[in-house]
Amino acid sequence: MAGGRRGPVRVGAGLGALLCALHVQAACRVTSVTQELLKEGFHRDLLVKVELGEDAGGCAVAAQVHLPSGIYVDPYELATLQQHNLTKAVLFPAAIDVEAPEYLAQAAVLLLFLEPESRCSRCFRGTVPVHARYHRPARGTHRALVPLQSPQVLLCCCHGQLSAECWEPAEVDTPCSSDTNSSCQWHTTKHRPVCEELMLRVPVGHREHSSLVCALTLLTTGLCSGLILAAACKYGHFSQ
Repeated sequence: MAGGRRGPVRVGAGLGALLCALHVQAACRVTSVTQELLKEGFHRDLLVKVELGEDAGGCAVAAQVHLPSGIYVDPYELATLQQHNLTKAVLFPAAIDVEAPEYLAQAAVLLLFLEPESRCSRCFRGTVPVHARYHRPARGTHRALVPLQSPQVLLCCCHGQLSAECWEPAEVDTPCSSDTNSSCQWHTTKHRPVCEELMLRVPVGHREHSSLVCALTLLTTGLCSGLILAAACKYGHFSQ
């Protein structure tokens, strides 16, 4: 008799858990994230668009972008843009070697503050210039692929409360705004959308042409040095 009652109890518990999960999923609307690389060549603009599942309610909205070693943000250019209020971002680490090639560079993290769009109260966007690094010559291909992962959406509410069912604390130690020193708790959504990686195609040299390139470079260097030396001997004034 007791054994016959376990079936309905288990079914009821499972049904309750399913209804609870569906309720949480319905209450936490999915946040959509899109990113796009504008322009062509080595110098591009990264555009990030976010549509929240709920109103921000005065909270700061940011996108945490993980930059691989093949892409970098110029800290000096970023500082100039922020002085003119053209973008707001924090770079980790703050010191970036802009001259290093891809195989000697390190990955970085960019916290890009997003601005609200006028067409939608839940829509935000931000743009920041990014630059591709030089890669090693490749064999059998003329392009290197640099994957750019989907950004992580962050909210920072110093004067409000976020739903614990939808948002969880994020390990981000930076102020809620790039122009203030007041540090509040950042949160990230628990239900992250599945987004495809964005691929940046960087032109690279052919390894088969290495010998030819070295020979032409040496020949050009010797020719130019000879012309400069000849001009200096012909037109130069040397003190005796």
